[in-house]
Amino acid sequence: MKFIRRPDLPPQTRIHIVMLAWLNQGVYGKMTQIAQAYRISRTLLYQLLLAATVQLEGLFSEQHRLQSPAASLEPLALLLRLEGNCSIASISAIFKRLGYQPNSVGHLSEYFQYYGQGLPSTLSMPSKTVVFYLGDEIFAIHTPILVTIEPQSTAILRIELATDRSASTWKAHFETLHDHHFSSIGMASDRGVGLVAGYREAHPEALWVSDQFHEFHDLFNLRPHWERKA
Repeated sequence: MKFIRRPDLPPQTRIHIVMLAWLNQGVYGKMTQIAQAYRISRTLLYQLLLAATVQLEGLFSEQHRLQSPAASLEPLALLLRLEGNCSIASISAIFKRLGYQPNSVGHLSEYFQYYGQGLPSTLSMPSKTVVFYLGDEIFAIHTPILVTIEPQSTAILRIELATDRSASTWKAHFETLHDHHFSSIGMASDRGVGLVAGYREAHPEALWVSDQFHEFHDLFNLRPHWERKA
């Protein structure tokens, strides 16, 4: 869908758009639906929402506190990064186009790293929670990152930058999840040696299954071998 500039939208309509966005925060797909209905971009929608929030906070606060320009842009930067799925370079370009400061890629990168370091690496639950895991290994400059998620919500239960992906490292990974009140009834993953062995050591009675993608991928790789043999 092509989005166009909408100078024709009067203030009352913009207020109505913000009201709809406010009432439907957290409802899956609603922001996209509102944006499509008014032929505006999600970026503009979040900008309107942010502007209204800032104005109302100032209106209803007991004291008007001065805030640095950089601090006022932080919520917008997070919205663009997390909800808009914008790259840091794209956010920098948007800020430059709108005349916002600071807007450098380096500053935004440091800002996101600061917030990322403040987040816990393991989700905590108040009581015992039964979960079926999805486990995998990804790499950043040849360094393994161990990830375990919950398949229905796709919530990241634990993510860690590891020195290796051995069985003992994965076992400690799963034991940490257990300490945070997660009880695993099974896991799906590829056939990574350390991943599978570590899970079986941490949960010897639980079910392990290979994910379908890697199963079919391995079968496909076997085809040329059997064709040559035939």
